[in-house]
Amino acid sequence: MGWTAALAGAGFGFALIVAIGAQNAHVLRQGLRREHVGLVVAICALSDVVLIAVGTAGVGAVIAASRTVTVVVTVLGALVLLGYGFLAARRALRPGEALVADARGAGLSTGAAVATTLALTWLNPHVYLDTVVLLGSVAAGHGDERWWFAIGAAVASIAWFTGLGFGAAALRPLFARPGAWRVLDSVIALVMVAIAGRLVAEVL
Repeated sequence: MGWTAALAGAGFGFALIVAIGAQNAHVLRQGLRREHVGLVVAICALSDVVLIAVGTAGVGAVIAASRTVTVVVTVLGALVLLGYGFLAARRALRPGEALVADARGAGLSTGAAVATTLALTWLNPHVYLDTVVLLGSVAAGHGDERWWFAIGAAVASIAWFTGLGFGAAALRPLFARPGAWRVLDSVIALVMVAIAGRLVAEVL
């Protein structure tokens, strides 16, 4: 029945998306600062829905079949992740640039928030490998019920990003101290560099 495939898709979707990554770190950071949270969450969720649909439609298999496309996309994406990792490391190493967990202080403009979110989503090869290629392949295994599987995965994605972005407010007392932001930015930098390194190592 369709609902069993949908539940399987939801479980698989959560398994892929819950792991700490560049996109999740960005959503968490914006949620803690209460900056453009709805916009950031909407971009991430809608992008995932589109990518899940693309993978389920079979495009993932076409991408995976081209060695050249895979290498180019991965290397370019790794460079983007390294760039954002550098910015996070610089924030962590400069106490004067530490953020506070309120609306005061310099933050991202609407345009910058949109651009950053789009870059960390659409220029991140990890997203394509997980959502389009891997999830698309698993969805194909469900045959005629593959779109039910995709619906479950899409619902899981929407629920995760919504909870992460708007639920981050519960951690605001912890991040009232600048030192906590330095730790978060250090973790973000390490995660982005680690993902970039792993992606390049896997494709070369």
